[in-house]
Amino acid sequence: MPIPEFTKLTNLAATRLGAQVVFATDDFFADKARLIDPKPPVFIAGKYDDNGKWMDGWESRRKRVEGHDFAVVKLGRSGIISGFEVDTSHFTGNFPPFCSIDVARSDAEMPNDSDWQEVVGKSELQGDSQHYYAVDNSEIWTHVRLHIYPDGGVARLRVYGQVFMDWDSFDQTHTIDLAALEYGGQALYANDTHFGVPENLIAPGKGINMGDGWETRRNLARATDPDYWTKTHDFAILELAHKGTVERILIDTAYFKGNFPDRVSIQATDLSGLAYGEIIEASKDWPELLSIQNLTADSEHEYIPAGADPITHIRLNIYPDGGVSRVRMFGKITG
Repeated sequence: MPIPEFTKLTNLAATRLGAQVVFATDDFFADKARLIDPKPPVFIAGKYDDNGKWMDGWESRRKRVEGHDFAVVKLGRSGIISGFEVDTSHFTGNFPPFCSIDVARSDAEMPNDSDWQEVVGKSELQGDSQHYYAVDNSEIWTHVRLHIYPDGGVARLRVYGQVFMDWDSFDQTHTIDLAALEYGGQALYANDTHFGVPENLIAPGKGINMGDGWETRRNLARATDPDYWTKTHDFAILELAHKGTVERILIDTAYFKGNFPDRVSIQATDLSGLAYGEIIEASKDWPELLSIQNLTADSEHEYIPAGADPITHIRLNIYPDGGVSRVRMFGKITG
């Protein structure tokens, strides 16, 4: 099955946004918290604990009574949900044959029974597979409930969508990181994601290691063209959480020591309402927000932008390739 476009959106069930599995009817064999672990699921042959085979996911015991199991996830940020991924990787003889998914909006840790609304009906699952479910709904949700029938194990649940922010009541004099994932910033595109995805650039907090950033592969032209690094470069396109004016830029190469980019620049513009495909093609001609600057290893670099016009998108250019941990675009919202 091809990977749907909605998987490019923010995972609202990400632990780095504060998501938690707040309830499960049973997690005898595998802790419910693993259901939203950010790392890809793994299988470790020969690893057992007191209850049996250790599995990287959520797994309930074999049910000997009527009913079925379910788990409740409190999203890290409320938002509009566009789709789900239910991953049964490494669960072969112990996966549930069916699942369904409900959503709720509630200020409580656990929503009331009347709060829930089914958005994915009872659907067949396969073992050791990824299953995708699109949702056509524009409401704001805070919780997700995954039902499995009747029992078994699921490796991961991802909830893709758009973070909700009440911008109408937001203080426009307050300086924020306009690109921040937790406010609704999104990584739209990168020409290369071999070692790390661009969403890491706008994740909360300091990068935790070299894997917690955006890193491109080594350009193969370096073997035949000694001047390749002056001719080519990699780039990523980020959409700000809200249109705004940027006052200060921070680019952090934390943990990137022998593989940080030699230089960096940023282009930016206001593209309110422009389609996704048009954005990528047009980005090479966007106005310059930050001229080409030298970078150093494992360091924070602060810059004052060249312009003060409101923008919605940025294009981060790295020369010629390498890794960046975080990008912060500090400023104020406009409009």
